[in-house]
Amino acid sequence: MTAAAGLGYVLIALGPAFSLFVSVIAKKPFLILTLLSSTLFWLVSLIVLSAAWRGFLPVKSAVWWPYVLLILTSVGFQEGVRLVFWKLYKRLEDMLDAFADRVSKPRLYLTDKMLIALAGGLGHGLAHAVFFCLSLLTPAFGPATFYVDRCSHIPFFLVSAIMSLGFVIIHTFSMVIAFNGYAEGRKSDQAVVPVVHSIAAIMTLINLAPGGCVVGVPLLCFMAAVTLHYCWQMVWRRLTEHRNIQTNN
Repeated sequence: MTAAAGLGYVLIALGPAFSLFVSVIAKKPFLILTLLSSTLFWLVSLIVLSAAWRGFLPVKSAVWWPYVLLILTSVGFQEGVRLVFWKLYKRLEDMLDAFADRVSKPRLYLTDKMLIALAGGLGHGLAHAVFFCLSLLTPAFGPATFYVDRCSHIPFFLVSAIMSLGFVIIHTFSMVIAFNGYAEGRKSDQAVVPVVHSIAAIMTLINLAPGGCVVGVPLLCFMAAVTLHYCWQMVWRRLTEHRNIQTNN
């Protein structure tokens, strides 16, 4: 039963990401390479970030503001890295378009660019899951479950799995929003990503309060749903505009 429970927690955390990979990413080798390179890129950035904060830890549990400072600086660092990642992608996109012109092939379509952003975002989400969740879920395959005093209603492994799922969704679709915002110069898309990321990260502090996981985990899932809905609206708008332009031409 413990092996089944451990597998269930892993599927909660990574099941939707795996489904997205099989149904979308795995069909195109270039997207697989984008996913792998993005995962490695974000893992390295998270290791650098953790090394920078290592000298300031552990934080006294009675003091809450260092956690907020840690989260905000971490989010700021990751958003800066996201911009660097997009600039690298943009350079690669220009190279691919130039190559397509030389061999008389069509340039990248709008849907291709969105899929590349999706693969990059999924890599970010998987890196976050590997860094913050999978190591915690390893004991879930053991002989018993585990509860913490501040969240005695929900197993610790289940909380970790759901939080991992929430951040995988947020990071995956935030990348699509951010890439579109950078490409279009659209300030609203550029601003919503760090705002959602900051709010979602700070919401995790609710879990430090007694019984806080009962509130914090649903709120994180709500932020994931908001990110997904915003991304859907953005993609629909971009595809509609692109279709109208092609019809008029």
